[in-house]
Amino acid sequence: MKTSSLVLGAWLGALIAGCASAPTQPAAAPASGLSELMERPAERSLFEGIRAYDDGNYAQAESALRRGLDQGLASHRDQATAHKLLAFITCTSNRIAECENAFRTARAADPGFALSRSEAGHPLWGPVYKRVLQ
Repeated sequence: MKTSSLVLGAWLGALIAGCASAPTQPAAAPASGLSELMERPAERSLFEGIRAYDDGNYAQAESALRRGLDQGLASHRDQATAHKLLAFITCTSNRIAECENAFRTARAADPGFALSRSEAGHPLWGPVYKRVLQ
């Protein structure tokens, strides 16, 4: 899904920019920012989950996202992203109670969590999101 790609891109950009703003290594900061990401198991699992979701491998995505949460994603925003994608996956597989819970947990992790307009308009998870969080 393009939205999760944008989230991933923004997330990686922020990570790399953060590394570049505190130069501990001269020119290699952007490359080391990505390698640092890949050294953290929870964030690596989130990254794998987003990629699998974007590729349409929803069972693999669900497994990786849950693993990332279990491994302790540090960022509340990352936790919300993982729960949002789990909500999408569970809604599309007609596991509505799990979908509702994933949306609630995303909001609990990040009080600023909200779906984009196009995501909120989705015919499967949009009504669940609106019922639970709006």
